Amino acid sequence: MNPSATSQTPAQVSQFIGEIIADALRPDPILSVWEWADEFRRLSQKSSAQTGRYRTAKTPYWREVMDCLSTHSPVRRVVVRKPAQVGFTEVMNNWGGYIIDHAPGPTLFVQPTVDMCKRYSKQRIAPMIEETPVLRAKVSEMKSRDSGNTILEKDFAGGVLVMTGANSSTGLRSMPAKYLGLDEVDAYPHDVDEEGDPIDLAVARTLTFSSTHKILMGSTPTVTGRSRIDTAFDETDRRFFNVPCAFCGVMSPLVFGQLRWASGKPHLAEYECASCSRMMQNYQKEEILPHGSWVPTAECEPTTRGYAINGLYSPVGWLSWGDIAVKAEKAKASTSRMQVFVNTVQGESYAMSGETPDAHRLYERRENYAIGRVPMGGLFLTGAADVQADRIEVEITAWGRGKQSWSVDYIVLQGSTKEETVWADLTKVFEGTWPCEAGPEMRLMRFAIDHGYASDRVVDWARGKGSSVMMVKGDAKAPSVLGASSPVEVGPMGKKIKTGLKVWPCNVGFVKEELYRWLNQNKPEDGGEYPNGYCHFPQYNLEYFEQITAEQLVTKADRFGYKTSHWEKKRARNEALDVRVYNRIAACGWGLDRMTDGHWARLEAILGMHAQRLVEAERSPNTVTEDQPAAAVAPVSAVSPSKGRRTRFRFTQ
Repeated sequence: MNPSATSQTPAQVSQFIGEIIADALRPDPILSVWEWADEFRRLSQKSSAQTGRYRTAKTPYWREVMDCLSTHSPVRRVVVRKPAQVGFTEVMNNWGGYIIDHAPGPTLFVQPTVDMCKRYSKQRIAPMIEETPVLRAKVSEMKSRDSGNTILEKDFAGGVLVMTGANSSTGLRSMPAKYLGLDEVDAYPHDVDEEGDPIDLAVARTLTFSSTHKILMGSTPTVTGRSRIDTAFDETDRRFFNVPCAFCGVMSPLVFGQLRWASGKPHLAEYECASCSRMMQNYQKEEILPHGSWVPTAECEPTTRGYAINGLYSPVGWLSWGDIAVKAEKAKASTSRMQVFVNTVQGESYAMSGETPDAHRLYERRENYAIGRVPMGGLFLTGAADVQADRIEVEITAWGRGKQSWSVDYIVLQGSTKEETVWADLTKVFEGTWPCEAGPEMRLMRFAIDHGYASDRVVDWARGKGSSVMMVKGDAKAPSVLGASSPVEVGPMGKKIKTGLKVWPCNVGFVKEELYRWLNQNKPEDGGEYPNGYCHFPQYNLEYFEQITAEQLVTKADRFGYKTSHWEKKRARNEALDVRVYNRIAACGWGLDRMTDGHWARLEAILGMHAQRLVEAERSPNTVTEDQPAAAVAPVSAVSPSKGRRTRFRFTQ
């Protein structure tokens, strides 16, 4: 209808004007975050393996979560406990795009650190804006000065998206926020710049919008008892995604315990329905996921929702059930790998075992092999030293298939560590050889020494001894048994010498937990096979076993109310535990965790052939490889470890 046309009557003109007014007063159509994403999002090859239009149908389990983040939903707080490779990052990206285009307001997204925030902005937010026309039209280009578009800040009509790190108190208190996204909260510090908990600081920014704010908190969990996302999830209605069986239709959540595979064929894993016992194949996820629904298992205030999911839900083409089974098999190799699997695949916190082994039980299961002699089964040797003011304590450990270990010798070198004599004695131990029941004598492949006490003396001793010596230092932040080494020697200009001696940070908490799991294993009956990691000991006295079990894992709440776990002594003397931990680190440094059946077979062949020489280049390989066999055999004519020592002490009766 054209109101300017001369043919229109006054009544028609009045009707037309009424339609315009009604259209202006009509509220915007209800639009969910996922509906916005399906209509407008385009995935960039810079940030996604799958490019093109975003499709919620690919990950249907996120539809309800994105509904809760939409403006029409009464939900104010959403908590997501998740693994890797299930598409959660795109949920936060979709929410950010939805806010910019459809529901503008001040928005704060928090990553664990400012550096991670910059990467997130460059790799996720910037490509999303660039590839989505409705966003590109509302966020100015970064080329112009004072454009309002920087790495950590995106201005748009009616709002701003600020990105900061949980390690920056300034960023956390920079602005009021209607929308707050907290990503990977388990990696946040418990205190930032002595101003308090970063989550509390960030949530305080939403108080201005007390009735309209929304908070999204998501993370992969870490350790049971100190996981932030576990604590937050426990305060929600705890929803799990139930899917129908492809055969009987019974609804239930996917759980790792129902994954089945034949021995040696984890890549062919199937999922057994707990109701009808029929086996579903990975490709059938395309059939069952679209019909799933979130089911609450607890009660909480209606404005809060909690969602937990695991890697079994990962869409076809991403992480398959076979991939998960392969990862599960590999995770058995070490405690650190198992924690990574539980966290990033099962999407659950890892329960550290702080159960202290019984010293008397270990004492009673001692074996009768000779102290100072490598028993059958030991295929390479490590040594470790703990430095005290008046002595250096050393343990020699043999390692074999399945990470079995044998304590070969325990030596206490008496003498002040301020004097040269005791360090000379340590050199004799390091350069010594040990007789082996297989025939030839063995020398040490790696030697770990604690850098935490008398560090200058330790550096002086380690200098010139090559990569066989590892200076180690406990670091609870190390991601696994060994972290990345760092130089410790300083040049004339005060700068660290990159090619000089290095210190290896090590997560002794991981190693102690692994060791205690191993020590708690039972000796097989009737000649059965020893379990992986089984620890063998000669006829040491009870004091040794009291020392190796001298600590326990204790969980306490810190001043912010968050639980933390740490190892505490039960008795004063614990050197036997320390040197066994360092031996495990030394074995890791030589390649224990990477060794295959081929590597073990090669070592067995070397011992079986009674080789009479040791190639020095093979003594300290950085990596044990198929084309470079590891050598563990030393010349029979080498100096015996029992000769030339100033003091020798064993835990004998």
